[in-house]
Amino acid sequence: MTAPFEVLTPLAQEFVGLLLGFDFTSATARFDEEMKAALSETQLKESWMNLITEAGVLLQMDTERTQEVENYRIVVLRCHFQRAIIDVQVVFNDQEQISGLNFIPTQMEYHPPAYVNEAAFQEVEVMVGEGLWALPGTLTLPDGPSPFPGVVLVHGSGPNDRDETIGPNKTFRDLAWGLASQGVAVLRYDKRTFTHAGELTPELVEKMTVKEEVLDDALLAIGLLRQRDEIDSERVFMLGHSLGATLAPRLGEMDPELAGIIIMAGITRSLEETILDQYTYLYNLSGNITDQQKAELEDLKVKVDRLKDPEILEHISREDLPLGVPVAYWRDLHEHDPVDAVKTLKIPTLVLQGGRDYQVLATVDFQGWKDALKHRDNATLRLFPELNHLFIAGEGKSTPQEYLVEGHVQEEVVDTIAQWIKG
Repeated sequence: MTAPFEVLTPLAQEFVGLLLGFDFTSATARFDEEMKAALSETQLKESWMNLITEAGVLLQMDTERTQEVENYRIVVLRCHFQRAIIDVQVVFNDQEQISGLNFIPTQMEYHPPAYVNEAAFQEVEVMVGEGLWALPGTLTLPDGPSPFPGVVLVHGSGPNDRDETIGPNKTFRDLAWGLASQGVAVLRYDKRTFTHAGELTPELVEKMTVKEEVLDDALLAIGLLRQRDEIDSERVFMLGHSLGATLAPRLGEMDPELAGIIIMAGITRSLEETILDQYTYLYNLSGNITDQQKAELEDLKVKVDRLKDPEILEHISREDLPLGVPVAYWRDLHEHDPVDAVKTLKIPTLVLQGGRDYQVLATVDFQGWKDALKHRDNATLRLFPELNHLFIAGEGKSTPQEYLVEGHVQEEVVDTIAQWIKG
């Protein structure tokens, strides 16, 4: 007799958990004999890796529906990934074995915000850089007489696409289309860790710093924008969001000819302290932290403390550091303080912060920028109390789940950036 869905649904969730943990041996062990013959462990791994390379990280998983067909029972789990929604259809036989499996992508349609005038601009496909690490990008050009001021968008951490897609939200497309509607050209591009994930061998990852992950390509994008006939080469800006914002002062040092830098939700704390604060916040959201979460936080604290001892860093592996990030990456971040860099920059600086952002804190990070820039007369800072990390409005405590709700960068943010660039 086939098991009830109360039993099969958790089994389907456990199976997806095995895929997320890359335990393909245990996953295929749950197949019946026909499935094992039809889909090998190697084939399952290849299919799953191709899927998540495009989809990104899992944000949320829900039971979409259950269905009974003859002697089989089907559980469909809706998986909300960073850049896609995928229905994982798991078919069980009467022995609770998996006898069928389908991955069904669902496209997330983009609906432009009201402040976008699609008749006011056109888009051109470009390549940032050349050779092995060349990156596809999009240049959004306003209609009307050129040359235009231009801005390069630099992503947050992780393998982001050019739109900085998170669920149904596309922060960078909002910015590009919104700014172009007001006469500002915008260049956005896919991040190296998104486009070239397959070429990033373990040896390369072990040596990677933000130079290879972010800075090299951002500088190439800035150079590309300057070379375009439609762009005023003396009015090229860079806008960084999250990690890109934290690195904006460093980019300003590396390219002092920039017309200005825009810092959207950049940290002034260390990255490891930020990660610890974020996990502490998330685990306490419900008001009832579990024993497992307490243990995970204690383990994370130990790993964060290791980064404070230079001698330990000389003899440690990435597995013993926060989020498994390599030693070279941490060392590079520690050697470049964004607060020290921004204090001595000569170029105009705009700092924007959401008051509901739990990843970058208004009371700590935004205050850090205010303190660092208080002696500079070419710095502008704006706090938007109701906005989250994506600069989307909301109420109450911000949560990761609200990133799955369609929204847009607030119009006031786009207006502030456009006016500052053109002013």
